Amino acid sequence: MKNTLTFLIFKTIIIMEIPAIVGAGLVVIGVGMGIGRIGGSAMEAIARQPEAYGKIQTAMLIAAALIEGIGFAALFAV
Repeated sequence: MKNTLTFLIFKTIIIMEIPAIVGAGLVVIGVGMGIGRIGGSAMEAIARQPEAYGKIQTAMLIAAALIEGIGFAALFAV
């Protein structure tokens, strides 16, 4: 009886964690896509206005850091 109850408790915990793990994975995929898009847009902007390289790079790094923070929060929440 005790083994059956323990098994059911662990099975319930695992079933409850699966959506959180999948959600965190989706967030990390979104973070990767977002950072890639930021990098691509920054390269296009630098190609159009090479003299604004410093400002574009600073804005890109700040935006990427903020987006990556969301990914870390999702991973630590699981």
